[in-house]
Amino acid sequence: MLKTVYKICGFIVLWFSVNIANAQVTLPNPILTGFYPDPSIVKVGADYYSVHSTFSFFPGLPIMHSRDLKNWKQIGNVISRPSQMNFMGERMSRGLFAPAITYYKGIYYVTCTDIDNDGNFVVTATNPAGPYSNPVKIPEVRGIDPSIYFDEATDKAYIIYNSDAPDNKPLYSGHRTIRMYEFDYKNLKVVGEQKQLVNGGVDITKKPVWIEGPHIIKRNDWYILYCAEGGTSVNHSQVALRSKDIWGPYVPFEGNPILTQRGLPADRPNPITSAGHAQFVEGPDGNWYSIFLAVRPYEGDYYNTGREMFIAPLKWVNDWPMIEHGEKAIEYKYKTNIKEVKQKGALPQNGNFAYTMTFEKGLDLSMMHLRTVDSSSFITSKNGLTLKLKPETISELGNPSFVGKRQQHMYSVAETELNFSPKNENEKAGLVIYQDESHFYFLAKSIKDGKAQVELYKSVHRKKEVELVKSLPVGNGKLNLKITSKADKCDFEISENGKDYKIIAENLDGKHLSTKVSGGFIGNVYAMYATSNGEKSDNYAIFKYLKYSGNDPMLK
Repeated sequence: MLKTVYKICGFIVLWFSVNIANAQVTLPNPILTGFYPDPSIVKVGADYYSVHSTFSFFPGLPIMHSRDLKNWKQIGNVISRPSQMNFMGERMSRGLFAPAITYYKGIYYVTCTDIDNDGNFVVTATNPAGPYSNPVKIPEVRGIDPSIYFDEATDKAYIIYNSDAPDNKPLYSGHRTIRMYEFDYKNLKVVGEQKQLVNGGVDITKKPVWIEGPHIIKRNDWYILYCAEGGTSVNHSQVALRSKDIWGPYVPFEGNPILTQRGLPADRPNPITSAGHAQFVEGPDGNWYSIFLAVRPYEGDYYNTGREMFIAPLKWVNDWPMIEHGEKAIEYKYKTNIKEVKQKGALPQNGNFAYTMTFEKGLDLSMMHLRTVDSSSFITSKNGLTLKLKPETISELGNPSFVGKRQQHMYSVAETELNFSPKNENEKAGLVIYQDESHFYFLAKSIKDGKAQVELYKSVHRKKEVELVKSLPVGNGKLNLKITSKADKCDFEISENGKDYKIIAENLDGKHLSTKVSGGFIGNVYAMYATSNGEKSDNYAIFKYLKYSGNDPMLK
């Protein structure tokens, strides 16, 4: 009897495991939570690779990998070496805008715009994880958002981009064009003359603004040109045009926009807004999908997590694309026929999750510095992350001792254990929640009148100054620091024994950290930070770990 029961149970376990292995994926939105804006995607065999804007963070342009469009793992960064590029002296919302990734004949191509310095450029690699080549500038391509289209039938390539109004004479604010060159993909340079494909948008009589993010895809005999329109905020949308000739003329789809969230009730629960900047891809199940950026505001147009990567089904109707259902609300979940493929060692990227980052094997690929990397300023070991105190501060445009990770949830907690003995009042180390140079909170350990204390600073809006919110004495030993984000509120806590936490301040203004208030394009980062505030120092701070957890109600 026991043997029979054992066999039956064994059969049940085997049946269950087989069905789990073949389970159908429910795609959760966003598929990449947090600051992963301007997504571009390419399918190579059974593999999917995406790349995203990073502006003035370093390393730049993370490469994410998936085999099921749900489970993503970062495998590299396109800009991974200071010799390729750095962003010193640039504000955090400058730097790298809107990359695009393509693949042709064994080579991966990433195009992008360095908005203040190098302009448009292309890098290449034979491995999607990199290393990527040094940037090759394309000075003739003047504008932003370049992407490359390879026409396999003719073995020709084309580079499409956003550019100025005709003759640099805009008819209204936001009047732009889409233009194209033939591109010599072997020598990485343009061929011939540029041609204007779109003037203003799908209907210039309506004064459309910011036509950008162009891509071309071929569907049967049609070249489909699809672009973002309306600006990257609440009026964002996606539009499509097509032609039988790669050079046009391109005729707009009567059903435009093919995606937008503008016009939906502002008081709808858990809204998703600002959807656009899309790219199309065939899924593992043979159905089509579109990835795009959108945001999850907690009030109006206030959000702190940046522009995230979303996904929705795409249908072809008479060779026109329609993303899910056009102007209806994007859903937080879509059922599919895709089989789930989890990736070993991947940090969770969607839904609610928690994990602890340790540093015995170095920094995770997702961790970021400001503008460049100074390998002499930090050491990773089994003891933690050791940051050398540098004179630079996060209020300036340099490279302070700063190592951060993205805030990926509206409701989230970051915590670290700090071992630091300040020698003078200029020396400070601790945990920061950072939007940009003038929008952050810094929970620090320092010294006052020879005695250790914890200090909470708030940056001053659009100034290089900080104001002291609160300070109190602490012991000389280790200190645990915790920052809790609650949509438009923030709490700050400390513990001297690693167990019992004391509130330093609660319900501070979280909107101070929002993209709307800061006026940029980025999302918040939790970071370990150490500074000597303009003075030379031989001191250092050790951070044992960085814990992160996120729990947003709409992602359950």
